[in-house]
Amino acid sequence: MAVIRKKTVGTKPYYYLEHTFRLDGKVLKKEKYIGTVLPKNINELKRKFLEEFYHERWHSKLDAIRQNYKKDSKLMPPSSVQEELKKFVIRFTYDTQKIEGSKLTLRETANLLERGVTPKDKPVADVKEAEAHNTLFLKMFATDKELTLALVLDWHRQLLKDTKSDIAGRLREHQVAISGSKFMPPAPVEVYPMITEFFKWYSKNRKKVHPVELAALVHLKFVTIHPFGDGNGRMSRLMMNFVLKKFGFPMLNVPYEGRNSYYTALERSQTKNVDEIFVQWFIKKYLKEYQKLI
Repeated sequence: MAVIRKKTVGTKPYYYLEHTFRLDGKVLKKEKYIGTVLPKNINELKRKFLEEFYHERWHSKLDAIRQNYKKDSKLMPPSSVQEELKKFVIRFTYDTQKIEGSKLTLRETANLLERGVTPKDKPVADVKEAEAHNTLFLKMFATDKELTLALVLDWHRQLLKDTKSDIAGRLREHQVAISGSKFMPPAPVEVYPMITEFFKWYSKNRKKVHPVELAALVHLKFVTIHPFGDGNGRMSRLMMNFVLKKFGFPMLNVPYEGRNSYYTALERSQTKNVDEIFVQWFIKKYLKEYQKLI
């Protein structure tokens, strides 16, 4: 997070932007002088300062991941590419559903999606939503459409049409809360203006922001609006991977076992209204996941 620091020499003030970060167990600082008078466009300066920091520290590594991922994919037979995609979809479906409370195990999810074997004594809704998510993911992966409200509403309808048809594909008109979180989503009257603004923001910034940062911001901003009565987390993680795939980056799974750090990063960003908290968590996780491609 970028903060303003004031240093006084004699009677004259000098203003700096400062960002504190950890590297190899040490706490380090990056500073940038911004003048003797606090600029009016301070938020824009903060954004550019952090963009420079990310570029300097992470962008080259992220771009190496994309380059090597593309190179490796070209060397793989098409059948192997499809097999890897199938494995990812199964694991992603299991984890994204499990985070939201699904009772299916990874093995049950795999048997269901690969062999059509329905698990015994498990909620029917969990089974139907796992199947719907699998189908939806593959449809998302194959689309060449751009991210729009109409597309996301259609995705949400497909995800929940067989289990919660009364809210499927519809923006919420009631207040919701996030279990275990201090953050309270916006009031129903705010949902449509905020989601409209979200897609305007995406259209304006999709070619300006680094794709991995863009994926993180899409996830964070969408789930913060919480535009649906249910399925917000799953939709935001789906949209996150839509962005990564669209720009040629390998997709990312958020494992159920690692959900605590994920929840914490989201909640801190939401309650403090500081996007960079989640963006940093996301980029660090992405670099760790694809270290072998750097």
